[in-house]
Amino acid sequence: MQAVETFADKLSFYLEPAQVKKIVRAYKFAEKSHHGQYRQSGEDYISHPLAVAGILADMHMDPESLMAALLHDVIEDTDFTKSQLTWRFGRTVATLVDGVSKLSEIEFSSRAEQQAENFLKMTLAMARDIRVVLVKLADRLHNMRTLGVLNPEKRRRIARETLDIYAPIAQRLGMNDIRIELEDLGFSALYPLRHQRITEALKATRGHRTELVDEIKSALDAQLYQHHITATVTGREKHLWSIYQKMKTKKRSFKDITDVFAFRIVVDSVDDCYRVLGVIHNLYKPVPGEFKDYIAIPKSNGYQSLHSVLVGMNGVPIEVQIRTREMDDLANYGIASHWLYKSGLENAEGNQTRTTRWVKGLLEIQQQAGNSLEFIEHVKTDLFPEEVYVFTPTGAIIELPTGATSVDFAYAVHTQVGDTCIACEIDGQLSPLSQALESGQRVRIITAPGAQPNPSWLNFVHSAKARSAIRHFLKNQQHEESVELGKRLLDRALLGFGSSYKKIRKSQIKHLLKETDAATFESILQQIGLGNRVAYAVANVLVPEAKRKPSTNTNPDSPILVDNADGLITSYARCCHPIPGDHVLGHLSPGRGLVVHRESCKNLSDIRDNAEKCIPISWSPVVRGEFPVELKLEIISDRGIIATLAARITDQDATIDQITVNERDTHTSVVDLVISTQNRVHLANIMRRIRSLKAVQTVQRVKN
Repeated sequence: MQAVETFADKLSFYLEPAQVKKIVRAYKFAEKSHHGQYRQSGEDYISHPLAVAGILADMHMDPESLMAALLHDVIEDTDFTKSQLTWRFGRTVATLVDGVSKLSEIEFSSRAEQQAENFLKMTLAMARDIRVVLVKLADRLHNMRTLGVLNPEKRRRIARETLDIYAPIAQRLGMNDIRIELEDLGFSALYPLRHQRITEALKATRGHRTELVDEIKSALDAQLYQHHITATVTGREKHLWSIYQKMKTKKRSFKDITDVFAFRIVVDSVDDCYRVLGVIHNLYKPVPGEFKDYIAIPKSNGYQSLHSVLVGMNGVPIEVQIRTREMDDLANYGIASHWLYKSGLENAEGNQTRTTRWVKGLLEIQQQAGNSLEFIEHVKTDLFPEEVYVFTPTGAIIELPTGATSVDFAYAVHTQVGDTCIACEIDGQLSPLSQALESGQRVRIITAPGAQPNPSWLNFVHSAKARSAIRHFLKNQQHEESVELGKRLLDRALLGFGSSYKKIRKSQIKHLLKETDAATFESILQQIGLGNRVAYAVANVLVPEAKRKPSTNTNPDSPILVDNADGLITSYARCCHPIPGDHVLGHLSPGRGLVVHRESCKNLSDIRDNAEKCIPISWSPVVRGEFPVELKLEIISDRGIIATLAARITDQDATIDQITVNERDTHTSVVDLVISTQNRVHLANIMRRIRSLKAVQTVQRVKN
């Protein structure tokens, strides 16, 4: 009772007596619900919800959030339901509690899937009410504070999840105090020995550092006083996880990381921030390129501050952050400062808007992801805190993760812009789509109607939105292509039974679905197109023997036309490199769809006569694209011959994909080339140009 009285006293500082009374009622209900339940430490279970509510009370959260914190384990761990909580405490509180509760009714195939599904559920609840994630972060923080009683394996698993998901979420929401504590507690649990070593090393260096910190602080205080600026100057110690991460990623020693002295200067107004910057730049010389203005351009989580690195006495590097008191609260409490400043502080309101935009982005990713594991993979890439800030042609600022490219930018503007993007201009210069963007650049995307995302973009995009949108498009594209190929293959098989695809009736499809246990006819067509079902077997079920008619098709082996080089279901065999103009055969490969081989390819010898695996195909008259071809050349070794050879090939509008040179003897070499060509005529022209070189003795196309 003493604990709840202390808690109620804390609430009375900022809440009305009637609101405190409601929260105490929720506490009594939670205490009764968890009666007889104990934590692994042996304490009454109610101590955990009370501690979670206490963390939120320190942020001055609203009564509904505090009631949800007290009740957050009731649905999960007791017999009470969401509807019973709604009846007692209202729909909002019950919805918050349900959003934090884990999924317990479903069987999962793995712990990773369970974690992903629970996170997905929380994300959907966050979209309705952002307070869900604040309750969850407070819950996780108290669990991390009391992690010591668990076995080492469980401790490490919870710590890894905290560092991977919850600490980055706290950073994304601007909640710096909670993020730092989660990271250091996670570090201690995951790498106890490394944590201990860095702690001891920090203690050992603290004595000498304290003197220097006091000296620098005195110099800053004196200079600010001289210019009549009211400010609070504090020395900041880097936290342990931050030191460890910098040592690891920058491959620097402990001494190099801790040689930097960090200070925070908190002032009354934005004008004072810039005045302080001028004062300290007069006192110590700034390091070029190390100034960042997050007041003019806030970080995506709403964080605002001026950052500068200075060279102090004896060459000591000094990091300085300058901000107002409101910005300092925003940096520490993040999204929670929205409740801290009920008067509608502009910064807190702006932070709420940014958070809402981020959550909407998560929902868009969730709709495009195939499953919860894919969703959580995308979200992890989106939680990295470092950003670059680039401008649209109209001057709007777009925030992107570090390393992002113009393709990420295009998808950040709009999914449609990303899907139809073909080129980009960076600061007025045509640039590769894969070029990493830098803060301050102006980017213009060039689009074309009918253009489509390229699968190779997945190798260089960095943002979760771009990655999920490209995958979503390619999945749909693959689905459409495989269904279309499945129709053509099934039509060929039905022609042999005197029927066709257009003549299939609903009753036949119903019978087929019953026989195959398939969900839809479209899924069967997709499976045929992917090579996972045999068209002849499906036709056999659709048209029973008794209903078959003599085939009216005069050409039972009418070929399927191949019309481009970029299909997701149609691929080209690397063993024989077919190109338009070659006689070709199609091989139906499970999971890969139609693989095009040259008719003479040795790899088809075992299946050439199998109608189910090998089907006649031919090139469409309008086939387009670039097709790889392998050539073998014998050349007389001569200085500059490879450069001359490359120039001849380029002159013919062909590109070299691969080149290997092997010396046969002192006079001759063998060159293996893979070049991209359009068709046999194009290839013949290239070979003719190569043969005209004196140093070239023979040129031949590799058959297999």
